[in-house]
Amino acid sequence: MDSNMTREEAITLLKKYNQESFHLQHALTVEGVMRWYAKELGFEEDADFWAMAGLLHDIDFEKYPEEHCQRAPQLLEEGHASAELIHAVCSHGYGICSDVEPKHQMEKVLFAADELTGLIGAAAKMRPSKSCSDMEVSSLKKKFKDKKFAAGCSRDIIRQGAEQLGWELTELFEKTILAMRSCETAILEELERIS
Repeated sequence: MDSNMTREEAITLLKKYNQESFHLQHALTVEGVMRWYAKELGFEEDADFWAMAGLLHDIDFEKYPEEHCQRAPQLLEEGHASAELIHAVCSHGYGICSDVEPKHQMEKVLFAADELTGLIGAAAKMRPSKSCSDMEVSSLKKKFKDKKFAAGCSRDIIRQGAEQLGWELTELFEKTILAMRSCETAILEELERIS
């Protein structure tokens, strides 16, 4: 799997279309989560590609929210992204804003984890530690059941993502919390550097 881009080129492209700290942090979070999942699931040789798909998955969302996943191919082609990377990025919006179906394991993980990172991030902000480092699955389950909490995070998409992977929700929650823990500190440091 080849993205046809360096990480530096990807960061430059990301920042061209995303200036909000929130969106940059989300991109870095999903990048770190995808890298963790690649290693965890036995795809370590493709970890850079998985991470790149995570980093650029919302490339068009800040500037073109009404055309999310529709504008992404054009913006990614500008950075000479591979067709493989463009497919992966567009597949994370399957059934919502894209008809590109997640086929590869990486695309299914991106679909499932993207939405969930938002819920975990919102839950972490409510904790005294302001971190997911001490978050338990049981506490995330309570937040998941509370429809008013982080209402913008679709529980249906998270459920659908777990189903596509053939996982129980608990497994998806557990793994994604661990994935976010693995990169939380590095993301905050990098956000300082690139903002």
